[in-house]
Amino acid sequence: MAASIREPDTREVQVPTGAVKQLALRFGIGAGAACVVWMVGLQLTGSNGFGPKQLLAQLLVPLAAVASQWLLRKASQPNKPGLGASLGVGILTALLAATISAIGVVGLAYGAGEPALARHRAEVLEIVRAQQRENPKAVASPAVQQQQVAQVQRMTMGDMATSNFLQVLVLGLVLAVPAGIFLRE
Repeated sequence: MAASIREPDTREVQVPTGAVKQLALRFGIGAGAACVVWMVGLQLTGSNGFGPKQLLAQLLVPLAAVASQWLLRKASQPNKPGLGASLGVGILTALLAATISAIGVVGLAYGAGEPALARHRAEVLEIVRAQQRENPKAVASPAVQQQQVAQVQRMTMGDMATSNFLQVLVLGLVLAVPAGIFLRE
């Protein structure tokens, strides 16, 4: 009599769409709200709420996407969730967080007013000019440098919200896509 070794059960289970949406809503809204609270906190403490310090809260978005995927995996035990469900929950989480964060930028811009936007433009302009001076490898013509300065001076609230949305979305997707694939196992 030959002893048979039993293969582990690695079937993919069809996860209910409601579970994916629920996890994405919970983590996406939470991460997006954390980004907004951080921006408002920066603004209230005298820092630039639109500036580079936003990144500290935006780093929560990829972690929230991975956490939602991990909980989806745990909810589908002993089987594993399908690739679509695993990727879907991470992508939806990042998309919701990016949308809420961008809406927060618009709300903060309206609340803080034009002086805060002018201060942000001045800080960005200072950064652009410092990069133009300090980067000898990317020597740009004076016309290109003037175009960069003019672009910063024309920066609107919509430009800032779009930039925030894309930055948060890309940060979230950078970790959500590989985690969606590997956390299924």
